[in-house]
Amino acid sequence: MDKIELLSPAGDLERLKVTLLYGADAVYIGGEKYSLRANATNFSLEDIREGCQFAHKLSKKVYLTLNIVFHNEDMEEVEKYINDVVLCGIDAFIVSDPFLISYIKSNYQVEVHLSTQNSTSNYEAVSFFKNEGIDRVVLARELSLLEIKEIIDKTLIDVEVFIHGAMCTCFSGRCALSNYVTNRDANRGGCAQICRFAFSNDGYNDFTFATKDNNLADYIGDLIDIGVASLKVEGRMRSLYYLATVIGTYREIIDNYYNNSLTEEKMSIFKKRLDRVANRETSSHYLLKEADYTDQYYTGRSEVSNQDYLGQVISYNKDKKLLKFYERNYFEVGDTIELFTSSGEHFEFKVEKLYDEDMNLIEVARHPDNIYYLEVDCDFSIEEYAMLKIVRRLKDEKEFL
Repeated sequence: MDKIELLSPAGDLERLKVTLLYGADAVYIGGEKYSLRANATNFSLEDIREGCQFAHKLSKKVYLTLNIVFHNEDMEEVEKYINDVVLCGIDAFIVSDPFLISYIKSNYQVEVHLSTQNSTSNYEAVSFFKNEGIDRVVLARELSLLEIKEIIDKTLIDVEVFIHGAMCTCFSGRCALSNYVTNRDANRGGCAQICRFAFSNDGYNDFTFATKDNNLADYIGDLIDIGVASLKVEGRMRSLYYLATVIGTYREIIDNYYNNSLTEEKMSIFKKRLDRVANRETSSHYLLKEADYTDQYYTGRSEVSNQDYLGQVISYNKDKKLLKFYERNYFEVGDTIELFTSSGEHFEFKVEKLYDEDMNLIEVARHPDNIYYLEVDCDFSIEEYAMLKIVRRLKDEKEFL
């Protein structure tokens, strides 16, 4: 059996490059049309072409979402668009519309994956779509581990399982709340995240029905063992730091599992990394039991902005021991920070000398998106897209993970 695929979201070309460098085997993207993330930057045809070229040089893949609920006006140019993106080098389409399945399989030598928007949750439905030519089924998110295994055993088709990120308060993303409350159609890319809203409750605490994020880090080995083909992370609109951390961590979990070296100590470190980068609580939801009130927020929900991310590396001059980077969050001389790279290197050091863009010595980096320099004596190569994060702040000696 082939090694399981780690599939990452990418909301733009830079995110595509970062997630592939940090260990994703494939990315899923949205074009400027027909995508369920209309508020993401998304990809022009030129971006798609460049993204496919970048991925293929790394022997990795790019999947394009065409998974909105299509109305009549959406059909007018979709065939031309499909042809255009096939010429750009797309490896697979993610679709839910029956016509598109038939059209693509009849006209192109490219894979078609059935979107989770189709809410496929039983082996008979999976068998039906397999007979229609579907190459992979992205299963509904509401399935247990035993249900997933039964589907795989009875259909022998590649299945994809969602392992990490935001969960919708509806059945596998098929939401009507946004339409009714804001007149924005979630099933055509206009999700307003109504489930995250706080509603007035007649003088009592505000009420929400938001779902906690999904996190299946503890069960990656189980998913591998039952024959899942692909593990999907959610988050096309997430930051580079979030994607680098989450994808890099799952890459290590998967590789350690295959190498029989996934110890409890390592898993503790991996899970702490995932917890630190999250801004919501997480749950395993339906994987082991029916989801219940413990998997949801109702009142008192808080989403804390994560400020661990300090900067993104631009370059490193090994002779001068100077690290050039874009700042993202405040830090100062005396703080202890960690540098981590897409090749899995982690290097912790105390900030001794910090310079502004004009090479003036300074004590504090306080202006996000400005360029700064750090003196760092490191014995391994530091490439573009390496990241800096806080470990310990001098002013409070608080430990970060």
